[in-house]
Amino acid sequence: MNNLKVTQKNVYLIAGFVLMFFIFTNSNVFANDKIGFINLREIMQNSTNGKKLGDEFKKLYDKKNEAIKTTETDLKKMKDALDKQAASGLLTPAARKEKETVYQKKLRDYQILIDDTNKELKAKDEEIAAKLIPEIMKVVRAVAEREKFTLVMDIASMPVPYAAKENDISKKIIEEYNKQPQQQPQPQPPSGNKK
Repeated sequence: MNNLKVTQKNVYLIAGFVLMFFIFTNSNVFANDKIGFINLREIMQNSTNGKKLGDEFKKLYDKKNEAIKTTETDLKKMKDALDKQAASGLLTPAARKEKETVYQKKLRDYQILIDDTNKELKAKDEEIAAKLIPEIMKVVRAVAEREKFTLVMDIASMPVPYAAKENDISKKIIEEYNKQPQQQPQPQPPSGNKK
């Protein structure tokens, strides 16, 4: 999976460099063309709908983080008590082994909780992106067509050595996107196992 991400990143980088090469080497061809830039990440974070969905994500994150912190505290108390009892010699070897087994089980449950939380947060982030990006791209296309842009590039997704601020239309996209009637984001029931 990581190799696929690296490969995709390399493809985007190469495509970006090839595109930049053609843009800058054929400047006479593109002299009359209008090129704009957006920062999709900025648009997602600063648009009204993006902020609503971001707040929803933060609430989920805070809830999950609280559960993780509580479990961490319980594990630490359990480990400290086990170490204290073992050091004082109050535990028989069988009782110590039993308590260590219970601790190890709770530690595995904690690790599963962390893994499940990470998966759930990643899925929620992908869900938000899947909702926002198509809506934002419609606005980008509309603005680009209306203002006669030949090309609009997302500077957040590929490195651009230089982009003139006057060609950054992110704020204009946010304004246009915020003017559209927004569907109220529907809270999704949390997926995954409840523990």
